[in-house]
Amino acid sequence: MITLSPLKRRILYVAVFEIVAIISSTFVLMKLSGGNAAESLPVAVMVSLAAVIWNFVYNTVFEAWERRKRVAKRTLLIRSAHAIGFEGGLVLLCLPIYMIWYDVGLVKAFMMEAALLLFFLVYTFFFTLVFDKIFTLPYQNMSASTSSQA
Repeated sequence: MITLSPLKRRILYVAVFEIVAIISSTFVLMKLSGGNAAESLPVAVMVSLAAVIWNFVYNTVFEAWERRKRVAKRTLLIRSAHAIGFEGGLVLLCLPIYMIWYDVGLVKAFMMEAALLLFFLVYTFFFTLVFDKIFTLPYQNMSASTSSQA
């Protein structure tokens, strides 16, 4: 296992996640659109860039809202609202990209986005699982060595 500072770990996580996501979603988009990699790779990059920017903006605004409302704990309701708000915003950002790039209607673009959302649900789960096994935080490493000494 490799231990990184929280900042380095976040940067590495986003970089590796997005590189693999771009490659993978290129193939998904090729299948969904019936196009080739040259047509789908730019869309995958645009969507990835939109997701990273939206993630930063959305979480900044959401955390500011939490501070203003003095939210002490993220309950299931708050986590659900956060996830729905994030994904809803991402859908609104991505639909026009698919519609313009692939020259498809709203329904087809929505189907493409829904397929990618399902793909990313599974991908994110497994990517994070593997990433956490390889790259630990300093405090995770200390607790593991403490528990193994007991």
